[in-house]
Amino acid sequence: MTEFTYRDGSLRCDDISIPDIVREVGTPLYVYSGSAIRGAFAALDAALAGSRHTLHYALKANSTLAILRLLRSMGAHADANSGGEIEVARRAGFEPSEIVFTGVGKTRDELDLAVALGVKAINIESDGEAGRIDDLARSRGVRARVALRVNPDIDPNTHAHISTGQRFNKFGVPIEHAPALLRDMARRPGLDPVGLHVHLGSQIVEMEPLTRAAQALAGLAREARDMGLRLRHLDLGGGLGIAYDGSSPPDPVRYSEAIAPIVEATGLELLLEPGRCLVGPAGILVGRIADLKCYPGSPRFMVLDTGMTELIRPALYGAYHRIGAVTPRAGDQQVYEVVGPLCETSDTLG
Repeated sequence: MTEFTYRDGSLRCDDISIPDIVREVGTPLYVYSGSAIRGAFAALDAALAGSRHTLHYALKANSTLAILRLLRSMGAHADANSGGEIEVARRAGFEPSEIVFTGVGKTRDELDLAVALGVKAINIESDGEAGRIDDLARSRGVRARVALRVNPDIDPNTHAHISTGQRFNKFGVPIEHAPALLRDMARRPGLDPVGLHVHLGSQIVEMEPLTRAAQALAGLAREARDMGLRLRHLDLGGGLGIAYDGSSPPDPVRYSEAIAPIVEATGLELLLEPGRCLVGPAGILVGRIADLKCYPGSPRFMVLDTGMTELIRPALYGAYHRIGAVTPRAGDQQVYEVVGPLCETSDTLG
């Protein structure tokens, strides 16, 4: 990434010295490149320029206000996964009509907040959630805009812990049950069914599963139209992966070519919920070495002031993150276990 470069012996972000930032605010420290985020959003938006679309940034990727405000300034809308994320989105300037509310375990209070605000759509997870939203909306004398989250039983070929679109995952309604639930939703006076939603998981690097999910949702949209439902959008979620090891990440143009024509054929608006692909490559986590432990018969340990409290992915499911020196120094190369300060053996970064 050109946004992170070495100059004058140390790492810089957008030509700002990382050591200077560390001296100002200390470590552990997250540093994000505004230019990288702008570039990633612009590239995805441009790739979809030929289709009617809206990009709802997934706050779960990073809900820092500065990042939200930057993306909003470029035309992004928001995807929230909790009542707290709805409130953060509003603090960043997003209007309720720019927010879709997703999540497998929405509480009654969170649903009531979304209904009261009149968000763009609440992505319904189950028959029971449809009933709860209907009750809340009728008690307020309104119709809540909703989209049905479908589980299409498609393997996204990603890590099992971040796969969300297979039958044994907890997310959404099995696709064969969707038509009956759509009919029920259409009969409920407190619900206004406006869309369909699918999200296969995270860190997806192959286009074929995403194409199959788009096809499944488009087919269901045609069934809904035959029922008399006037849907407005198809939400294909997010999950586009990034490169952690220096390999080439999925190309936004290929992504668009894999899904956009399928949605265009339905005449509905395309919604996407990008997160990691916009902010993941734009950030680094900076820590200081607290101790070095080198004893015969044991690994060499580099103990940082930074651990799984700041970067849980390696401990949680063995994710790989590159580790590099902010200020490289000459000397012999050595292999170290890079670990954090917590009282957990799993607190290992690489």
